[in-house]
Amino acid sequence: MASLEVENGSGIKVHVFSSSSELLESLHEKWGSVKKQPYPAMYSSVYGGITLDPAMMVIPMDDHMVHRGHGVFDTAIILDGHLYELDVHLARFLRSASKARIASPFPCSTLRSILIQLAAASKCKKGTIRYWLSAGPGNFLLSPAGCPTSAFYAVVIDEDFSQRKEGVKVVTSTIPMKSPLFATMKNVNYLPNVLSVMEAEDQGAFASIWIDEEGYIAEGPNVNVAFISQDKELILPIFDKILSGCTALRLLQLAPKLIEQGRIKSVKTGNLTVEEAKGAAEMMYVGSTLPILPIVMWDEQPIGDGKVGELTMALSDLLWDDMVAGPATLRMPVPYEE
Repeated sequence: MASLEVENGSGIKVHVFSSSSELLESLHEKWGSVKKQPYPAMYSSVYGGITLDPAMMVIPMDDHMVHRGHGVFDTAIILDGHLYELDVHLARFLRSASKARIASPFPCSTLRSILIQLAAASKCKKGTIRYWLSAGPGNFLLSPAGCPTSAFYAVVIDEDFSQRKEGVKVVTSTIPMKSPLFATMKNVNYLPNVLSVMEAEDQGAFASIWIDEEGYIAEGPNVNVAFISQDKELILPIFDKILSGCTALRLLQLAPKLIEQGRIKSVKTGNLTVEEAKGAAEMMYVGSTLPILPIVMWDEQPIGDGKVGELTMALSDLLWDDMVAGPATLRMPVPYEE
């Protein structure tokens, strides 16, 4: 059947695909021009399996995650062929889903098995695996009552990352941060995060810092933030109004090693004012693929001596070593097929 073209009022002709095979051919042409496939595998509960074809890595337009933002997500790392902290991330994922009132179509054990099989099928040895639970497809209404079932999606992202050793600049965000309900739930409504990063980039900075309504330090747009005080205390903001980062929580478990070595005095969470935070000796972002990113300047003011801190890098070493050679309970070998 010949393809059709429909002419609109402006004189531009919009192509109408005559068949799904013609559309798929067009999508394959698009992806064929990509030198390296960034998404080696995807799982979708809608079609009930894994695809290695990037042209088929799609979700329905009437999925409530797409048009209403009714979805949650999380991310785990693949490093040296191992999934790092998968169970920790999955537990947070399901806590987020519960807050968003999304019931998983599968038990946790099945979700875990799917993600492991997806990582294996991707053959990716270094990257991330990102996964979503949505209220599912069904209609374009506000209520998901008409959606037959929730949906689970996951994508492997071939992503190179390494230990970050260069310092970055940050700014204080003027974009309102999320309320505690939404900030502590890792949901797909990331517009404030996006605008916050764009605001920082407009000022030549890497990213931003949110301050809560009480004037205390909160978090970055997609990372936690931590400080080394002048008294050599490691301090992270309390997690009651912000996302409890899995890497930040692991940092709190590992950092006491520096206390044993006499390099820092204590490790704690607490409220920090902007004045206290800007007066810190060292400052850093904490996140999965960083795992520590030194911050050397904030609002054009140097943090400490304006250089990457020795203790910041010591903490980075602790986390990186944990990622590449940590306990077997945290590092799961991916069962790749030869």
